[in-house]
Amino acid sequence: MPPSGAEPQDPPSGGTPPSGRDHDAAPPGGIGPHDTAKELTRRIEELTRQIAALTETTRREHERAAHREQVIDRLHGENQQLRHGLLQEALAPVRAGLYRLHDTVTREAARWNGPNPPAPELTGPLLAATADDVAEVLGRAGAERAGVKPGDPYDAALHRPAKTVPVEPEADGTVVEVLSEAFTASDRVLRKATVVVGRAAEKPADAESDNEPDKSRNDDNDGTPCPGPDGGTEKGSE
Repeated sequence: MPPSGAEPQDPPSGGTPPSGRDHDAAPPGGIGPHDTAKELTRRIEELTRQIAALTETTRREHERAAHREQVIDRLHGENQQLRHGLLQEALAPVRAGLYRLHDTVTREAARWNGPNPPAPELTGPLLAATADDVAEVLGRAGAERAGVKPGDPYDAALHRPAKTVPVEPEADGTVVEVLSEAFTASDRVLRKATVVVGRAAEKPADAESDNEPDKSRNDDNDGTPCPGPDGGTEKGSE
């Protein structure tokens, strides 16, 4: 409403009355539609660059992982080859001993099957020598004979009892016979010896009573000497 005393003015010709808002003016904050589109474009480009960087990082990590797998496979193969080589090196003396044992047994078999075989009494020494050769091969593999022999005290950590046999009291709990040898590696028992253990026979109870002195007395049981038939004396009467 125009102030008092002032004449109302007509709007300019050809113009539009003011609407209270200029359509060409910038929205609040000073950012127009053009600026909003530019901001969205900038953000999309930034996200694109970040995705490209993440893709590149992932690709490099995959390459590193593939390289690590190749290195692990190569080291595993080299380790297997090294272990195989060490095993073959450790078995070399064992094979050499078995070759020699094979040749010895083959040669002796040919002698015993020949027209003039050795005397039968040579069989024992031959088998003993063969056992020594086998023990030598086992020793090269780390298994040494324990040397169990009759008369040794029974040891549960080294001996495996097959049976017991009666023996004199002084031989109680000792090895009577060795059925199979024990083998050890340093302080570790690889195989126990199979042995026959001696056990002293228990003395029967009636035998002990027979050894007791006869304590029968006379009828009075007071130990008083009684006259004998010849006028002598005797200690008690039955």
